[in-house]
Amino acid sequence: MADRPALQIVRSDGTVARVTIARGDITRFSADALVNAANSALAGGGGVDGAIHDAAGPELMAELRARYRGCPAGSAVVTGSGRLAESGVRYVIHAVGPIWRGGSRGEAEQLSSAYRSALQLAREVGARSVAIPAISCGAYGYPLDAAAAVALRVVAQELETPGPLDLTTFVLHSAETAEAFSRVLSLRLDRVGDVAEGGERS
Repeated sequence: MADRPALQIVRSDGTVARVTIARGDITRFSADALVNAANSALAGGGGVDGAIHDAAGPELMAELRARYRGCPAGSAVVTGSGRLAESGVRYVIHAVGPIWRGGSRGEAEQLSSAYRSALQLAREVGARSVAIPAISCGAYGYPLDAAAAVALRVVAQELETPGPLDLTTFVLHSAETAEAFSRVLSLRLDRVGDVAEGGERS
């Protein structure tokens, strides 16, 4: 699972946070927390949601049912990681994105809120690294380039806040999604003048 170029963010306390992109299976990615692209019922499903539940085992659903009664679009909740703990994952953050309905029904705001809520929870539980999928880009139909622009903007903004969270990796399953996110990341790198191969800032 090869990393792509990274956007580096120098924070007010002098620390540096990074946003990177990798293509692969998020359930095989080593991070303190994984973000799950959940549905509002927190009922499990297909795609990333199903893969994370399969890898984490039934204890993940048991904790969701015991602690929560759903989660509206734009929000997120956090649980333990079930059997993913064997891979070093401590938390699963279940973020609910919007269903794409043409773009005029608050989808961008809800998608922004889903990413923001997920990263705020990651900070609250003390995660230093987070692996995150392309929320709403599967069955929910959000256009890839538009979703990538929202995702990278919000994550970069959230990482400006000093704290334990210093690495967010978008782990994307399909080549098409990875290319869309890479295009948007490259535009951001060109705009801010950051060339971040191997963790160096130029």
